[in-house]
Amino acid sequence: MYKDSINNYLHTHHYNKINLKAVLFDMDGVLFDSMPYHAEAWHKVMCEHQMPLSREEAYLHEGRTGASTINIVCHREQNREASQEEIEAIYKEKTIAFNSFPEAKPMSGAKGTLEKVKASGLTPMVVTGSGQTSLLDRLENNFPHTFKQNLMVTAFDVKYGKPNPEPYLMALEKGNLKPNEAIVVENAPLGVEAGVAAGIFTIAVNTGPLDDKVLLDAGANLLFPSMQAFCNAWEELYKVLKE
Repeated sequence: MYKDSINNYLHTHHYNKINLKAVLFDMDGVLFDSMPYHAEAWHKVMCEHQMPLSREEAYLHEGRTGASTINIVCHREQNREASQEEIEAIYKEKTIAFNSFPEAKPMSGAKGTLEKVKASGLTPMVVTGSGQTSLLDRLENNFPHTFKQNLMVTAFDVKYGKPNPEPYLMALEKGNLKPNEAIVVENAPLGVEAGVAAGIFTIAVNTGPLDDKVLLDAGANLLFPSMQAFCNAWEELYKVLKE
């Protein structure tokens, strides 16, 4: 199964092999079980502004910048562009709502995966559309000595955000990597699209309520039902990737 997916990727991108040096991790829904809180916060705040956004739709927008999500819903519900002041006010309210929830726990299987990635001599990197400093600050506490600040890509770095390949292209640039020297681990369809558009082998972990088909249709090269399943499969997958 792994071999076919890898061969299809290599054939499509005209590479001889994957020369793996780094693993690029999304944060929400991959490293932290934080997406239910994000979905609830978006739903609550957008409804208060007469721009209905369901919890499930919040998962479909995951990975976009906050400004982009607000604008899309504003266009749909009120047929207009959101003002900069409005975007800043809504995103601030969303951040307050998100921070009112209990602390999001690390995703089951994330710690084990990161340990295996480091033990394999690879560099773990974070590529997130999030600007939630509460979570970004916790990366070091929950996963000590794992992520280097200068190799992280967050909402503060990007102009377009996912599904644009910009965040992953920026990660390649920061890590001095070619597309076939990294793999992406994503839980969101827009994140999968971004990884694929950047020409990187992209693995989806379905940690939310979306159907597997949504992630596969976004272009995922491989799909796992959870981070723990990905962790359990790491040794076998890494062996095939190295071949």
